[in-house]
Amino acid sequence: MQKDDQDMAQTPQNEAPDSVLITPVAPIANSTHGGRAKCLQRLVRLDLPVPRTVALSFQAVHGIAQGEMPDMAAIVEAFPADALLCVRPSSQDPDWGGPGAILNIGMNDARYVDLCDSLGRDGAAALYLRFVQSYAVHVARLDPDVFDDVEDGGPDALSEVLHAYEAETDEPFPQDPAEQLAAVLRSMARAWEGTSARLLRQAKGAPADAGLGLVVQEMVPGFGQGECGSGVLQLVNTKTGQPQITGRYLSQSQGRDALGAGAEALFLERDPRGPSLEDSAPEAFADLKSHARLMRQRLREEMQVEFVIVSGAVHILDGVRVTRSAQAAVRIAVALAEDGIIPRAEAIMRVDAHILTELLHRQVAPDATRDVIGHGIAASPGAATGRLVFTAAEAQASAARGEPCILVRRETSPEDVRGMHAAVGVLTERGGITSHAAVIGRGLGLPCIVGASNLKFHSKRKQLVATDGRVLTRGDTITIDGSSGEVLAGQPEMLEAAEDGAFQTLLTWADEVRDIGIRANADTPEDAETARKFNAQGIGLCRTEHMFFDPGRLTVMREMIFAETSEGRAAVLARLLPMQREDFFALFRIMEGLPVCIRLFDPPLHEFLPTSKSGQRELSEALGIPVSDVTRRVEEMEEYNPMLGLRGVRLGVTVPEIYDMQARAIFEATLDASKEGDPVVPEIMIPLVSAKREVELVKARIDAVALAVKAERGEDFTYRLGVMVETPRAALRAGEISPHTAFLSFGTNDLTQMTYGMSRDDAGRFMSAYVNQGVFPEDPFHVLDTDGVGELLKLGVQRGRAENPDITLSICGEHGGNPESIAFCREAGFDYVSCSPFRVPVARLAAAQLAISSQTGKSPRESLKS
Repeated sequence: MQKDDQDMAQTPQNEAPDSVLITPVAPIANSTHGGRAKCLQRLVRLDLPVPRTVALSFQAVHGIAQGEMPDMAAIVEAFPADALLCVRPSSQDPDWGGPGAILNIGMNDARYVDLCDSLGRDGAAALYLRFVQSYAVHVARLDPDVFDDVEDGGPDALSEVLHAYEAETDEPFPQDPAEQLAAVLRSMARAWEGTSARLLRQAKGAPADAGLGLVVQEMVPGFGQGECGSGVLQLVNTKTGQPQITGRYLSQSQGRDALGAGAEALFLERDPRGPSLEDSAPEAFADLKSHARLMRQRLREEMQVEFVIVSGAVHILDGVRVTRSAQAAVRIAVALAEDGIIPRAEAIMRVDAHILTELLHRQVAPDATRDVIGHGIAASPGAATGRLVFTAAEAQASAARGEPCILVRRETSPEDVRGMHAAVGVLTERGGITSHAAVIGRGLGLPCIVGASNLKFHSKRKQLVATDGRVLTRGDTITIDGSSGEVLAGQPEMLEAAEDGAFQTLLTWADEVRDIGIRANADTPEDAETARKFNAQGIGLCRTEHMFFDPGRLTVMREMIFAETSEGRAAVLARLLPMQREDFFALFRIMEGLPVCIRLFDPPLHEFLPTSKSGQRELSEALGIPVSDVTRRVEEMEEYNPMLGLRGVRLGVTVPEIYDMQARAIFEATLDASKEGDPVVPEIMIPLVSAKREVELVKARIDAVALAVKAERGEDFTYRLGVMVETPRAALRAGEISPHTAFLSFGTNDLTQMTYGMSRDDAGRFMSAYVNQGVFPEDPFHVLDTDGVGELLKLGVQRGRAENPDITLSICGEHGGNPESIAFCREAGFDYVSCSPFRVPVARLAAAQLAISSQTGKSPRESLKS
């Protein structure tokens, strides 16, 4: 909640009074008395009908836990002699929780007799009974089973409960209100400082020494002449954020829920037989709406109003920030800004960038039953339900039948990409956050779980064995939740994606203030369309190798691998040239003049060769050569460590015909696309560079191809040549490399892998243990290691810019969509980040928040909590 214009300077905690009656000028601050106490003071300042309330400071509550009680007589004397009291927690951050509220303190034998006249014997007994049971369980710490033998609601129930309490505690139920209150305060203070409570709130981000305040409030008797009852009311729908009066009202006189016309009950259905609150107490209902609107305007937030109505008069007990879904959070922030209640910058800061992924993908409904059969690493967000399939071919066949399917693999390879396109979700036994399945899944917006090693994968038998022993076979229905990493049996209820006008408005505002570019990693026209939809400022990484796994191209690619001479390879690649030209033309037209950075061929060639005997027989038939020749060639191309072998620029130097073909395809597509729209200036990126000489060799051939195309077509064009920095040596020698390039794009996936000497595909097997034991603070493949890898990035930036001040610097690894990593990139001086298309909205909002926080000195996390 935001501070209003009357808020006074925060009082240092050691100077806060132990207890203070809440008045407009009382020395109360969020940092000394907690958020609830501060909110109640703001309600008092708004002249709302708030019952008398005393706030106890963090310091006072800590003292109570240590046995140092405040002046109880003074606290009790702050209230009318016959008042019943309640105590509620007041932590600095409401997300940190606190002990449950205790109501009806002060209820005793004498008060029971008094209330019998106004409530009747049954009503007074029920009130007393509830207090005794609550006190016994939460304050005296008795087992609830003590009251199992008490006849529920019977005429002697109160007497039986009081006797049961005395039997268990060897003393009668306390009758002194001050004694009751002291015991309640002591119990709640000690509960807050207990080990379990401390661990629980630390898990929610609270500091170990987080304080708790307590508020003691006079209870308003919910009985009298005319309409009486209690409830909560808010002005927006919790799920959608749309304007709608929602809440709950329990009428004491009629025992029913009754809200206004068109209102929606959050917890109970309205009784259609009875009149609504709007009918039975129109003035009270109008007052409630007026109070809620005033709170929204002055507290600058959508608030839920907790109230009591007595004889038609409204009393406000509390105001709390409305709970909200991701969709509602965006819509509420935008509506507050559009109504002039908060500035746009504040609306941007109020939305957690991470939650935007929930709006872009289907999710398992929060209240759905989850039949968890296993779990893995949440690699790509969203949830999907489908039938189990175990090969890419099965996935394509399932999609052709119109049946959603989940592709299950031990691990995916580039030849599985078409199956991934056909599936609605992917589940793998192996892999980490930057494994093949994870990267492609995020690029496609496809829910994906990797590293699900607690499930048993039997690919040959087409079976998946759950952790509890259940066996699922091909065709069985499962659900994967790529946001939590849980694998579920069956089909739980889902929430659909929820992009809307407010979502687009918020991101438009974000684009106006962010100061770092956001591009998308996109390999296909479908990826590029998604990138445009999310307003990416171009393509920062196009991986061309995925284009070669189309069945119509794969055989040609394999034929090239089997060619014995440079001329033979060039002749085969000439058949791929028009296909590649068509690929690049489509990307250029979709991006409409925005930059497109194309990474030249990167993977080792062995990935294109079949490993199974049947696959090798099929290839021998297609190429018309003996199976033995195919087998021998496959064996010749095997590498002990392919990711550190003959791939990337090393192929460009030793098998230059591949890069020659790709460069020609890029340049011819550039000229063709420029005729139909804005001029295209392609960016060509050389992967896996380690030495300046590699760049010189590849650059010379690409420049030669460019001159040839210009001469053949009689047309001119420009292009930019750059390097993908993904080896530590390239980062260290950036000063030597940068004069030969227009840009350096840091591939943090491989750079992290090589810096740590740790496979990004296998790290998932032990990463959770490492993080849990404090070896790494976070998975470095998920959150950029700003110390180790970050030092290499900073050196690369400094040395690269020192020798080429005009060079463009970026990162294109998966870290590019991580808000924490974007913060590092801004500080280090990068020009843009590039990430999976579905992470572009997250990156746009996070970048804007970082720009705003650099001006205000307040981090996005602090803004969300204020």
